Amino acid sequence: MIRALTAYTGEIDDVEAAVAEIQKQLDAGGGLLKNTVGILTCYADFVASGAVKELCASLPFDVVGATTLGNATSRSIDEPMLLTLMVLTSDDVAFSVGLSAPILSEDIGLLREAYESATATATEKPALMLSFAPLLLNVGGDFYVNSYTEISGGVPNFGMISVDHNDDYHEAYVLHNGEAYFDRYAFILLFGNVAPRFFVGSISSERLMLKKGVVTASRGNQLQTVNDRPVVEYLESLGLTRGPDGTINGINSFPFIVDYNDGTEPVVRVIFANTPEGYAVCGGNIPVGAILSVGSIDAADIVVTSSKTLRAALASGRSDCLLMFSCIARYFTLGLEPASEIEKLQEILKETNIPWQFAYSGGELCPVYALDGASSINRCHNETFVTCVL
Repeated sequence: MIRALTAYTGEIDDVEAAVAEIQKQLDAGGGLLKNTVGILTCYADFVASGAVKELCASLPFDVVGATTLGNATSRSIDEPMLLTLMVLTSDDVAFSVGLSAPILSEDIGLLREAYESATATATEKPALMLSFAPLLLNVGGDFYVNSYTEISGGVPNFGMISVDHNDDYHEAYVLHNGEAYFDRYAFILLFGNVAPRFFVGSISSERLMLKKGVVTASRGNQLQTVNDRPVVEYLESLGLTRGPDGTINGINSFPFIVDYNDGTEPVVRVIFANTPEGYAVCGGNIPVGAILSVGSIDAADIVVTSSKTLRAALASGRSDCLLMFSCIARYFTLGLEPASEIEKLQEILKETNIPWQFAYSGGELCPVYALDGASSINRCHNETFVTCVL
């Protein structure tokens, strides 16, 4: 069993007050058990002010996490800039924390070294990996997910890619025991009596175009042809239009729903840009042979899909705690009501006594299940709301 405690603060500049506020909330939650670890998400200003460093120095356990531009916990009130902490403590579940060396390219060796260090004294295979990955231009989320699936032998991997409030994300940090990194991958391994359950919500089926296509050429995250036609031409065949520059109008509002055609749940891939050849640069790999649908997103559907996903998670059985991440693209789509997704989740969860933590991310790491529900495979997602039930 895992017992979870949550705490938060909006004190950015008064570091002493921030630490005291967190400590007071944790003390009110009761004492720690044999094994303990912390998960921290925060607005980047908490790093700059020194609050993250001082808080972690005051805590008698490891803390990992990432920056975000919106977050909440079961204790927090509605504030735009928060630091949140979830503490997991247990007598029969053990935790091991890992941190990679700087990631300069898609070098699986760096990730392997961190994993092997974190498991050096382990006598069993981890039951779960909680990940906090850096937002890098030259390294994609699929590399992280696929590498750690290979390294760990398929340990379920749930987590987020760091993000922040700046247009260029120059303060998107991964956090590890008070230090902030642009280019390192931090994680928590859970050993013992852990049976995580995962839930994924993206786009309502009513918002999917009926006409589907088959990927006939791709290279990593560059989708080249669908039904043997350049992607732009395929999108035009669905009724979408090109602008004066040759790209599809409002392209970011029409993500791909990708069925890997391997018996697992589909994933969403956002389109970042078109190439001169009419190809699409996407937020993750799309393999040849995958079946594509095109959807559309709006603010109302974001709230609906998050709500349905959360309700399914709550109905799945006993929950010691919930971890939830939602894509930054969903946050931006909320427009003039950026807190509406969080507010709806809070409304649903206030009827429970379950500790929980939520944050926006630059990419979501979450296993998807085979259609029979008997097995799962790790995936990186775009424009998606993911939940882990512990």
